[in-house]
Amino acid sequence: MVTTNGDRTHFSVILDRTGSMESIRQDTIGGFNGFLREQQAQPSPATFTLVQFDSQDPYEVLHSFTPIGMIAPLTEATYVPRATTPLFDAIGRGINDLAGRLDAMAADQRPQKIVFVIVTDGHENASREFTGEKVRQMIKQRRDAGWQFVFLSADEEAIRDGETVGVQVEYSMAVDKSAAGSERLWKAMSTRAAHYRAAAAPDMSLADAKLQAERDAHRGGDTRR
Repeated sequence: MVTTNGDRTHFSVILDRTGSMESIRQDTIGGFNGFLREQQAQPSPATFTLVQFDSQDPYEVLHSFTPIGMIAPLTEATYVPRATTPLFDAIGRGINDLAGRLDAMAADQRPQKIVFVIVTDGHENASREFTGEKVRQMIKQRRDAGWQFVFLSADEEAIRDGETVGVQVEYSMAVDKSAAGSERLWKAMSTRAAHYRAAAAPDMSLADAKLQAERDAHRGGDTRR
């Protein structure tokens, strides 16, 4: 029987750094850093992989299986939007790298929970290695093995990219491209992650957060999906 390392969680975050993210650069930095702070404050152990992608550097690994307490916040120097969007390639490579790393670990050292987070404003236009269908198959295989996939879209129109790669709708959330939208997106994911790590939630579903967003919209707030 395969055993795992207690209540340890591993986060892999695939972060869009393409030119279209420039308009929400500060919001993305602030949202990510808020998420990071909240997760670092949790009592259970976690490790963290952070990958940024754009067509100039399709897969830049900033951290790989680093203890979460050692992760530094993003800054304007470390998050610089540019170029175009090889989204499928970044996701595909991220899944393969994580799977390879887990396979190389002793069974009793593997984290119990895997949370794979994709953050983008979408509009795939530069992948060379992976297709949407290939990534869809990879996500299904890993989801069946217990991985949790979350798709956060900083553009409501881009939520279709999450559907293309097979992230279930209840695990995807999109907001308008604004400071308030970005803050809510990251906060919703971080709150659910804290509950999931503490075994207060069975999975990383964002259905409740989206329902609350709809209620806020009916009260005159931003429109979100």
